[in-house]
Amino acid sequence: MQFIPYLDFDGSAREAFDFYAKAFNGKVTARMSYGESPMAAQMPPETHGRVMHSQLEVPSGILMGADGPPGSTRSTGCVNVSVDSPDEAERVFAALSEGGEVTMAIGETFWAHRFGMLTDRFGKGWMVNCLKTPGQ
Repeated sequence: MQFIPYLDFDGSAREAFDFYAKAFNGKVTARMSYGESPMAAQMPPETHGRVMHSQLEVPSGILMGADGPPGSTRSTGCVNVSVDSPDEAERVFAALSEGGEVTMAIGETFWAHRFGMLTDRFGKGWMVNCLKTPGQ
């Protein structure tokens, strides 16, 4: 089983996924606007530039998202990012928090070498985790 977080945006999905690709050293492998989709003719012209689907890939996972219809009230959710080293946790946390709001500063906890929480500049919640192995 694989969990793939799916993030909803209100017109900023393209900018957000480009930002996340840089923050995670990943690659946007799929992106389609409503205007490029097979259902373009049924969509209002003002939605044609909005992102219908995006996919970001890194070696260990996938993140997906899209712009909801204008005025969408879907929940934004939160994504937990697990990394292998404290240095990578610090790097990812710093990148994601650029222009955002830190809700829990990154630091050591009883379960993690590094853990922190933030809301990025797009209003999305993130937890960055570098877990300890049992007994550490």
